[in-house]
Formats: sequence, C-alpha cells, structure tokens
Amino acid sequence: MAILGWILIIALFAVGLAGAVYPILPGALAIYLAFFVYGWFFSFGSFGAWFWTLQTAIVVVLFVADYVVGAWGVKKFGGSRASVIGSTIGIIVGPLVLNALGLILGPFIGAFIGELIAGSQPGKAVKVSFGSLLGLFSSTVVKVILQIMMVVLFFIWISVN
Repeated sequence: MAILGWILIIALFAVGLAGAVYPILPGALAIYLAFFVYGWFFSFGSFGAWFWTLQTAIVVVLFVADYVVGAWGVKKFGGSRASVIGSTIGIIVGPLVLNALGLILGPFIGAFIGELIAGSQPGKAVKVSFGSLLGLFSSTVVKVILQIMMVVLFFIWISVN
C-alpha cells in the first residue's frame, strides 16, 4: 500500500506542477490533495496547524496571484477590462482549440479581441495582447516557484516530523 500511496502522491505533484503551465489541470489543488493522500496512506501526524496554515496560505496566494499578475500585464500595456476578460477566456479556450500552441495564442487573441470590442485601434490591441503574454509568463513563473515551494515544504515537513 505504501508504494501505491507514493505513486499517487508523486502523480498529484506532477499534475500540480504541469497545471502551472497548462491551465486546464488543477495545479495547486492537486498538490494540496497529495498532502491528504499522504495522510490517508501514512499519517496525518506529521502535519500540524503550521503546515496546513502555510500550505493553505500558499494556495490562496497562488489563486490571487494567478489573476492579479495576468491582469497586471494587460493593464500595464493600457488594456481595458474587456481585454483582461478576453485574455482569461483565451487562456481557458486556447489550449482546448489549439493544443500547446493555444497556451500562447489563446490569451493573445483573447486580449486582442477584447480590446477591439472595447473600441481600441488594432495597434493598441496588439500592444495590449503582448502585455497579456507578459502577464501570462510572469504568472507562470510565480506559480511554478510557489508550487515547488509547496512540494519542498511537504518533504521537509515529513522528514523533520
């Protein structure tokens, strides 16, 4: 049973880290679920209030940062609310329609269309679209760092306790 437990934990960590790049996957929630799998298969005794507080705080920061950093890129380049919404829709729909290429083109096209709907000229819409990509890449870096921190904290915590 221990081997099955570790296979599930590692698989959830892998899905979680892949979710930092591929937004269809559950990301931080998969990593968080791995902690419960560890508890069910081994013991929750290693975890205390501080562990759960730190990990939950990281998950909350991840969710907030994901939206805020992405929107920051659009706003930094003069984008409107419509381009933020378009970029968000593009992040979700792009990979479904265009596979891996949709990870980049989805938010770009979404922000572009959103900005055109808001009444901007095509030149400004392109500039805002590049801002959406900057926000996306920045957000991805933040997510990867924080999710790796979650996994490292987990291993430190179970080795010390």
